[in-house]
Amino acid sequence: MKIYAVYNLKGGVGKTTTAVNLAWLSAQEGARTLLWDLDPQGSSSYYMCVSPKVKGGLKGLIRRKHDLDDLLRMSGYANLDVLPADLSYRNLDIHLHHAKHGEEALLRILKPLRQSYDRVILDCPPGLSALAENIFRMSDALTLPMIPTTLSLKAYNRLIEFLNQKRSEKLKVLPFFNQVSAAKPIHKVVSRTVPLKHPAFLKATIPDSNLIEAMGMKRAPLLAYAPTSEEAQAYRNLWSAILARTDPDSVDERGKFRRFRIDESKKKKKK
Repeated sequence: MKIYAVYNLKGGVGKTTTAVNLAWLSAQEGARTLLWDLDPQGSSSYYMCVSPKVKGGLKGLIRRKHDLDDLLRMSGYANLDVLPADLSYRNLDIHLHHAKHGEEALLRILKPLRQSYDRVILDCPPGLSALAENIFRMSDALTLPMIPTTLSLKAYNRLIEFLNQKRSEKLKVLPFFNQVSAAKPIHKVVSRTVPLKHPAFLKATIPDSNLIEAMGMKRAPLLAYAPTSEEAQAYRNLWSAILARTDPDSVDERGKFRRFRIDESKKKKKK
């Protein structure tokens, strides 16, 4: 099971739209995918038409008072389930600080699902906190949507300084530019030049788009209601670039997705 965190220090950079669309793409390949909404705002849950509430709340989840299968929700899309947000997640930092084995608490929550899912996509709240450190430890890849501005690059450098001290060896950091506006010269310059000078940056970019903003009205991934749009292709290019860095066997020499091999004997029985 690979864990992909969609994270940034800053808010308002498009983490939720990224997480929802990447989870949809992963599931469409045939990979058993779980989208975990860790943000108490519950935006990913909202987009997927799932109530942002977890039975027993945060305490029940961390102390594993309930069978995790009972907390999962089907998204309505094949191979894609949701572990919803809950308002109690606003206290995650406090609970992680005091919980036994708090530095690995989130990973311990997911442990029973290792045979049920191939990939987990985390929609993470902003900030550098105990929750963020938990996410860094558990994730295989940190996908960083960034608006192409000077302040975003400064925040990225601060994060990298922190990760160089704390990160695990397995963590891959994958920044890319999101909400890129063709009408803003600085967006054009930054999004084109930075990936050329810094190979860590993915060359795939996501445009600033009313069609993407419509996810809030449609309550669906963009790729589900506008699959032939330029924006949908941009997300496909992004996911292909992410997989090329983290799971190269899933992408062919043309950058196209290979169908995911599913072990039917391990396929999770949904309720």
